[in-house]
Amino acid sequence: MAPTADETEILIVGAGIGGLVTALSLHAIGQTVRVFESTEEIRALGAGINLLPHAVRELDALGLLDTLAAEAVAANSLMYFSKHGALIWSEARGLAAGYQWPQLSIHRSTLQRTLVAAVADRIGADRLHTGHTLTSVMTRGASVIAQFDDRRSGASIEARGVALIAADGIHSAARRQFFPHEGPPRWNGALLWRGVAECDPVLDGRTMVWAGHPRQKFVGYPIADLPGGRQQFNFIAELRTDETELAEREDWNRLGNLEDFLPQFESWVFDWLNVPELVRQSSGTLLFPMIDRDPLHQWTYGRVTLLGDAAHPMYPIGSNGASQAILDARVLAGCLRTHTDVEDALAMYESVRRPATSAIVLANRGNGPEVPMQLVEERAPHGFSNIADVISPDEILHITDGYRRTAGFALDALHNAESLADQNY
Repeated sequence: MAPTADETEILIVGAGIGGLVTALSLHAIGQTVRVFESTEEIRALGAGINLLPHAVRELDALGLLDTLAAEAVAANSLMYFSKHGALIWSEARGLAAGYQWPQLSIHRSTLQRTLVAAVADRIGADRLHTGHTLTSVMTRGASVIAQFDDRRSGASIEARGVALIAADGIHSAARRQFFPHEGPPRWNGALLWRGVAECDPVLDGRTMVWAGHPRQKFVGYPIADLPGGRQQFNFIAELRTDETELAEREDWNRLGNLEDFLPQFESWVFDWLNVPELVRQSSGTLLFPMIDRDPLHQWTYGRVTLLGDAAHPMYPIGSNGASQAILDARVLAGCLRTHTDVEDALAMYESVRRPATSAIVLANRGNGPEVPMQLVEERAPHGFSNIADVISPDEILHITDGYRRTAGFALDALHNAESLADQNY
């Protein structure tokens, strides 16, 4: 069904996490929205993700916390280990760290399904148009005119609105229109193999584990509790490589091969986790290169702006990708609630979010909160008997606290803070 022209609507391009949360947030402040998604069917993508407390606060304000928490695992700690499986550092997370909101580990498809259902229930399924690929956007007076290719009919569809929010991912068509010479995303030489295994709880069943160093790393955390005491456990195996052929295409559904990475992890058998055994228990892996883009000097062009990965794709370090897209959506809603002029609102949104997310992109390029693992590898590559001889707790805390502040989820910054959509900008 082709969309009707209604120049009072806000058009949202992309039905990923950022686009759907934007739709729900703008609807909650009384805006009429319409969402366009390029795929013909919104399918489960990827594996597990983490939602940090400041993002969970925003989902709670949208009335989604109880639904999500019932299908997620609330992490209570994060533990850093060396490549030998020796403990480097442990810190509390979520409610255990004193936050008012939990840190939720959840399958991306579960979050996506919950958001789609909320959009259909609150806004209407008829306002979510799949199979519509953005081809161009222009501003004419007080209106935005967007052209889409309708995959089903093969026709070109025009939609008009008062603004357009491009949440169409790292290969954003809107971003490409404004920056036609930007080129492909930037690859840092690392490949990630993601998977989900069913297993007995690792450690206490509520802990995230990071092991290794920047050239070889294993990240894991539970994302769902299963009957009989077992869990779904999300893992990421990361390797730096010169195999550029494997990095040619990034796709959340690209299948990986165990022989491309598992031999390098065969010796990673620790008393708290057998990495190769856990990987073999998964139904398969998904492969994608660690990529981002350089921070932009501008997101907003009149009545059009970028959001989420379209605006600030970042390395998946520190559990920030989905969380930052959610924060974008909520700040955008607050700006549109505060400012009656749409262009003023979008300009204010950019002024709040662009510097903040640019800082995270650059911090993640420097390994963000994982710097202590890098330092341990540099200082004690053959292992240690006492971690205090290698790195001090104060040094680690300085790094991790600094990253939390950069990413916006330092404990004192969230204490008694109201939702971003309710703040005045």
